[in-house]
Amino acid sequence: MTGETDPNRVVLAITGPDRETFLQGLVTNDIRKLAQGPVYAAILTPQGKYLADFLLLPGPEGTIWLDVAAGLADDLMRRLSMYRLRARVEIARTDLAVTRGLGDPPPGAVADPRHPALGWRAYGAPGGPPVVDWDAIRVAHAIPESLVELVPNDTYILEAGFERLNGVDFRKGCYVGQEVTARMKHKTELRKGFATVLLAGEAAPGAPVTAEGREVGRLFTRSGDRAIAWLRLDRAKPEMRAGHALVRLID
Repeated sequence: MTGETDPNRVVLAITGPDRETFLQGLVTNDIRKLAQGPVYAAILTPQGKYLADFLLLPGPEGTIWLDVAAGLADDLMRRLSMYRLRARVEIARTDLAVTRGLGDPPPGAVADPRHPALGWRAYGAPGGPPVVDWDAIRVAHAIPESLVELVPNDTYILEAGFERLNGVDFRKGCYVGQEVTARMKHKTELRKGFATVLLAGEAAPGAPVTAEGREVGRLFTRSGDRAIAWLRLDRAKPEMRAGHALVRLID
């Protein structure tokens, strides 16, 4: 299977003898897991808020490839360069195309580490035109997307489901924003997060979700009669409203 090109992704190449220790001190996941395959991770503000999420994977000759949303690539390169200081690291944009697909993967493809439903990804030559409804898959499993549900300087990754998406490691040690993330994990009960909801009626992405007349969240990506909603989970009710739609949580 050839797979389809994802035009909204950019691949950066991280090289240099300090590349692993450099990334280990910045990102939410453990770089040592690259020995087993791709790693999903994010970079945060010192206050623990999301800046960018990406897939890391081993490239040729020790290179680490970083697969990121095109709309985040320039700012991420700037931030990585800012943190580089005296580290022996080089950061460059590549011309690798990102392809993705379902079913039997082609040689060299890797499984998406976030969720089995996301299939495989491959890097190199372009693939074919779009054939998969990826939004439907994301909505079914409440998988947030960069610059859609995941908003720089606003989102907290634990509220966005990074733990169930294999995007954070609580044993790896320090990284930027680690203290806030660890505190949310161990000292508080998460009361906000993304969930898949069932819609009966019309409601556009961005519509507020209300329960008993009080706003308790907001709709994001919609696919058919389902959508990803960000909710105050402690205030959500069995029946809610958004636009002209009845909203129900899916267990």
